Amino acid sequence: MTDAPINLGKIRTALEARREALHAASENTSGDRRPVELDQASVGRLSRMDALQVQAMAHAVERRRGHELERIKATLGRIDDGEFGLCITCGEEIAPKRLALDATTPTCIGCASGRS
Repeated sequence: MTDAPINLGKIRTALEARREALHAASENTSGDRRPVELDQASVGRLSRMDALQVQAMAHAVERRRGHELERIKATLGRIDDGEFGLCITCGEEIAPKRLALDATTPTCIGCASGRS
């Protein structure tokens, strides 16, 4: 069984759509990352603790978004440079099935598992 050829246009479109979705999600949740008011007169202790927890989770999600955006940017760069699908560590071809699962994967399975 042969793997289907990689459709770079389809991958680029999907990555650009994901990038836009991540930017929109970041913008929509920016309020959750704002500093929490610590005035005990206006907010109770439990409400403040809950707000701090929401803020911490929002910051963690934003960091994950940032990491994913960096992977997308790097992948689009590899597409532009004609290096998409090649392992950034050893230069060998990354299995098309691996790329189908995650197009932003920068390494072959051997290098990812440390077997190179």
